[in-house]
Amino acid sequence: MSDSDGKKTLGLRGGARPGNVKQSFSHGRTKNVVVETKRKRVVVPKPGASKPSGGAAPSGDPSRRPAGISDAEMNRRLKALQAAKAREAEEAERREAEEKARAEERERRRAEQEAKEREQREAEEKARQKAEEEERKQKEAEEAAQRAAAEAAAAKEAPKAKAPAASKPAPAETPRKTDREREQRQTRGKGRDDGRRSGKLTLNQALRGGEGGRQRSMAAMKRKQERARQKAMGGSVEREKVIREVQLPEAIVVSELANRMAERVADVVKSLMNMGMMVTQNQTIDADTAELIIEEFGHKVVRVSDADVEDVISDVEDKDEDLQPRPPVITIMGHVDHGKTSLLDAIRDAKVVAGEAGGITQHIGAYQVQTNDGTTLTFLDTPGHAAFTSMRSRGAQVTDIVVLVVAADDAVMPQTVEAINHAKAAGVPMIVAINKIDKPDANPDKVRTDLLQHEIVVEKMSGEVQDVEVSAITGQGLDDLLEAIALQAEILELKANPNRAAQGAVIEAQLDVGRGPVATVLVEKGTLRQGDIFVVGEQYGKVRALINDKGERVQEAGPSVPVEVLGLNGTPEAGDVLNVTETEAQAREIAEYRAQVAKDKRAAAGAATTLEQLMQKAKEDENVAELPILVKADVQGSAEAIVQAMEKIGNDEVRVRVLHSGVGAITETDIGLAEASGAPVFGFNVRANASARNTANQKGVEIRYYSVIYDLVDDVKAAASGLLSAEIREKFIGYAEIKEVFKVTGVGKVAGCLVTEGVARRSAGVRLLRDNVVIHEGTLKTLKRFKDEVAEVQSGQECGMAFENYDDIRPGDVIEIFEREEVTRTLD
Repeated sequence: MSDSDGKKTLGLRGGARPGNVKQSFSHGRTKNVVVETKRKRVVVPKPGASKPSGGAAPSGDPSRRPAGISDAEMNRRLKALQAAKAREAEEAERREAEEKARAEERERRRAEQEAKEREQREAEEKARQKAEEEERKQKEAEEAAQRAAAEAAAAKEAPKAKAPAASKPAPAETPRKTDREREQRQTRGKGRDDGRRSGKLTLNQALRGGEGGRQRSMAAMKRKQERARQKAMGGSVEREKVIREVQLPEAIVVSELANRMAERVADVVKSLMNMGMMVTQNQTIDADTAELIIEEFGHKVVRVSDADVEDVISDVEDKDEDLQPRPPVITIMGHVDHGKTSLLDAIRDAKVVAGEAGGITQHIGAYQVQTNDGTTLTFLDTPGHAAFTSMRSRGAQVTDIVVLVVAADDAVMPQTVEAINHAKAAGVPMIVAINKIDKPDANPDKVRTDLLQHEIVVEKMSGEVQDVEVSAITGQGLDDLLEAIALQAEILELKANPNRAAQGAVIEAQLDVGRGPVATVLVEKGTLRQGDIFVVGEQYGKVRALINDKGERVQEAGPSVPVEVLGLNGTPEAGDVLNVTETEAQAREIAEYRAQVAKDKRAAAGAATTLEQLMQKAKEDENVAELPILVKADVQGSAEAIVQAMEKIGNDEVRVRVLHSGVGAITETDIGLAEASGAPVFGFNVRANASARNTANQKGVEIRYYSVIYDLVDDVKAAASGLLSAEIREKFIGYAEIKEVFKVTGVGKVAGCLVTEGVARRSAGVRLLRDNVVIHEGTLKTLKRFKDEVAEVQSGQECGMAFENYDDIRPGDVIEIFEREEVTRTLD
């Protein structure tokens, strides 16, 4: 078949219209395609067919009814048609009513707007008239001044001056601002659409592409539509500025500052850049700069500090009517082995000494004693060993009365003087208990005399300090001591408010294997109850249990009551203050703030060292030997005392460095640190667990256990002494004078000598002196008596000597003979 066979080409029926479409492809290729567009089919009704009326009877002409429809179906269709027409009528009425209501609302808003504009025009008119009146008065005053200045030419100048004033035209009435704005809005609105679709992405734009650029976001379009709607309804377009109180810490991130002000971050950054600060939203600015920004945006500044978290702990002064009597707190202080704990045992009829290692107290013990007359006394027993200085200081700070125990057979000792100083520094009254009065060599008068050197004048020597002679063994004078304590407490009139949030001091803290961190707390104010949330130092917690000095669980502890507190999240430092808070969040926030402050303080102390100081310290430490150790103790106070004692051991050549000290059992972590540092581990009243022991055996780490602080300090001193270099001492054993010098074949020059003093030995060192000046120091190559080699030559005998690698010897020289010996040094 050919193209010119006379037949029509294929195409669409129904009135299709052909057209050409140019298609574009990649690499510049195009193609013309013939397409045909189909027109819409229009159905024209026949002239004889008419729509049946709504009121036609269901039994109409069957010829006009659609085929196959029964009378019942026809009735249903007619009813549906009538219901639809009724709904259309109702909707039309409702739309008309809504339109009418909207028109009335628009009229009302327009009337309100016109009334507002009218008031505004009247106010502007009044302001304009007032300004014109003030301007006229000002001009009249100026003219009056000119007339007064030109009195000489007043007659000639008056007609000329009045004529312009009389013929001065009235100011033309300027069109009102509101009228102008309304006309401009009307003229702007004419000839353009409402702009609702401006900025929106249309189908043509999407297909056409190529415009690029940045399109408005959906949020921006919504904001624009909201403004347009408010404007159409007659509402205010601009939102009213909300003034906020912005809490400003010492430093704040730019984005956080914008968030607190509820302003856009971009606006805040722009304002900072206008001030000359090129910052981003993630950078931190100081409080002063942030305050300027806040004031620039019109908000109020509320300065806050990180330390404000502690404001919840308020030390409120108690009212006099709320105060109630409380038991006195008595601290037993004195030198070691003067019988402090034995005296307390005799008072409370217990056997505490039996539980102390070596018979010396190494913890602070807190006890309550009930006297015969029903008086309750709280006793604190402090260690007397020299290493426990900080413990004694803490005991003096939380006490009301200090009982200074001095042994009658030992008089005043160093720790006795230290206890006196602590009591004076704390400003508390003192009672002197002269113990061991039952011993044959007891001399209480010597104790009283020695106390005079430290400004302690007892009552027996016409002073004010009470003194009692007691014996812990026989019980002599114990009643007198309790009576003296009661008298002193009565004079002090000790009171506290038990109905407030508790506050106390940590006497001791330890890490118990079964119970976790345990703190011995002496309640000072308020009442500590089970379930209270508290913060103590850098730790916080909730009171799980309270245990008194007898080991019994109690529900609460009032003022001057010592209890063990369970429920801490960590071991606090001895001496920390315990405060009860309302919520756990407050306690946690305060503890975290204190921990951060302590961390920053340690970091600042390390950063304060300059490079020169570091170099100088490295140069000083170059010749210093260190003994690294790890210390684990049962309680915080013992660990603190051991570390302080270790710091005092050493001199310019050797020192002890405590790598780590802590409370609790020795763990694998401690063994790992000791193995890395080559240090031994010292356990004070604690033991290593099984895994730590196995690890120590595998890695060869030495673990030593101690229960008495004397032994630990002595062993560390001995170990540190081993690092000291031995001292070399010279001992002169003889002198010899050279009488003649001989040359011997194969030997060299040999000095014929006479031993004038001491002994000349072959193994000793020698110095050659010429005119009492040392010209050589070395050893002997040979020592002969006649022809025989001998070990030594006595004084008054002659011998031959030859020096090792030295021949410059002359008659008359003196040979000094000496021996060196090494002396082992120890630390004092």
